[in-house]
Amino acid sequence: MALTVNDVDRFEASRPRLEAIAYRLLGSASEAEDVVQETFLRWQAADVRRIEVPEAWLTKVLTNLCLNQLTSARARRETYVGQWLPEPLLAGDPMLGPADTAEQRESLSYAVLTLLERLSPGERAVYVLREAFDYPHREIAGILDITETASQQIFHRAKKHVAAGKARTEIDEATARRVVDEFLAAATSGRTEPLVRLLTQDAVAIGDGGGKVPARTKAFEGAVAVAKFVRGLFKPGKAKRDLIGGSPGVYAATANGDPALVAVLDGRVVGVMCLAVTPGGITAIRNQVNPDKLERATRRWAAADHGEPLLRFF
Repeated sequence: MALTVNDVDRFEASRPRLEAIAYRLLGSASEAEDVVQETFLRWQAADVRRIEVPEAWLTKVLTNLCLNQLTSARARRETYVGQWLPEPLLAGDPMLGPADTAEQRESLSYAVLTLLERLSPGERAVYVLREAFDYPHREIAGILDITETASQQIFHRAKKHVAAGKARTEIDEATARRVVDEFLAAATSGRTEPLVRLLTQDAVAIGDGGGKVPARTKAFEGAVAVAKFVRGLFKPGKAKRDLIGGSPGVYAATANGDPALVAVLDGRVVGVMCLAVTPGGITAIRNQVNPDKLERATRRWAAADHGEPLLRFF
């Protein structure tokens, strides 16, 4: 049965929520868009007149599509070139979803999205639906075809796993800008000492090039090692300019609620560096340079004026 205009409108009203759920489950904006489109095709093929609660039906279909995707993604990531990091979303992107509570804001952080990779698909689904979207365990049980008790147990287990690996400070936009300014000043000073002072002793630096852009396959660990890496990264050089095809501008931004540096070349985002900030300093630098994971960021960037860059890279 063909969809009516009202049927299509009902789906489109749910699209932002569905995209936000899919992004948090998959860590990829492009994959989230694909899964939401597949959910629409399922909606189109269904007898929607017999669906009593469209929101619940759509969420169930979407979540199960994401679970299938996560299972296959695990196999693909075993052969992924280098480190795998989520796709960063810049401030204001509707795919970030709800951010009204501290729990919701933390659940969309780049650090937590990375930590979610440690969970099984089922644990990840329960955690995201409960923590980020406040679904009652009764509804989660219906979505995943498990008992309410099982949902509660899975959530507590997943939350414990995530909590064991995070220590994030929630900061406002002004503080985020200050963190970026201090980091840039230290990174371009030509010395490691200013950087070491900004980092925690157990700081790490991770880059995701996806085999398409050079990125170290193993993380840098420890404040000194990270500081030396960052100092070298920001050191000007013709070889770097030739490799990337020019000299990108560096801007201060926020990505997934964290302070970030965005490198832009000829209107194209070529890198997003997210800084994980704790009371003791910057504990992680996660640098996304895989072009496949920067397409949405480029579209978002082009939609607004950002003024002049803080500096020209390389």
